[in-house]
Amino acid sequence: MGESITIDTTGGRIPAYRADPEGRVRGAVLLIHEVWGLVAHIRDVADRFAAEGYLTVAPDILSNAGVPPEVGAELQSLVFSADEAARVAAQPRMREALSIARSPDYAEWATGVLVQVVDYLDAQSGGHGRIAAVGFCFGGTYVYAVAAEDTRIRAAVPFYGTVPEEATLGDIRCPVLAFYGERDERLTSRVPEYEAAMTAAGVAYTPIVYPGVGHAFFNDTNPTTYSEDAAADAWRRTLDFLDG
Repeated sequence: MGESITIDTTGGRIPAYRADPEGRVRGAVLLIHEVWGLVAHIRDVADRFAAEGYLTVAPDILSNAGVPPEVGAELQSLVFSADEAARVAAQPRMREALSIARSPDYAEWATGVLVQVVDYLDAQSGGHGRIAAVGFCFGGTYVYAVAAEDTRIRAAVPFYGTVPEEATLGDIRCPVLAFYGERDERLTSRVPEYEAAMTAAGVAYTPIVYPGVGHAFFNDTNPTTYSEDAAADAWRRTLDFLDG
């Protein structure tokens, strides 16, 4: 259903995956990948959005930082390996591979690139419906960033993303539907704090915490973290949210 494309930005040429609906375009989705990059799972999610009528573009914002999808997929398989020695050995490699992506300069670059992908979506969708941003983990955090930067984002759906500094929240002008897994305590312990900060900033924020599951519960290529029930419910809620 989809195709690999490149998008010219001031931050360089960005690889991306584009999935087009077969019929009427209901809207557009900026889909932001996990820390593993633009792997097969994200392309599949893009196809799923397209099947629901949404022109979807998933940019690759890690290849330019030295983590192409094949490296990300390998790191994911090692980090969640059944072999403890492989998991331990993968940690320093992962830290090294992602060191650039943790810098403030990278965050500024990535946010700027994502805004230009919104430019692309805006032009390609021809004004058919609103633009939403959906992202997972690393990408969930960037959903907040791009929503704060660009008022054309009319709906934000971060899956287990970290909320940025409170000072940026007042710039978000769209409703936010956020998903978490109860066992992901690093994030769920802060949900009350997030709710208070969003309320103070005037942001319509709806957090959903699924009991008994952890981080990355939506990723059906990761049997260690995937929860079929939570993923199905989150998908239904996401589609309802975008349709609203």
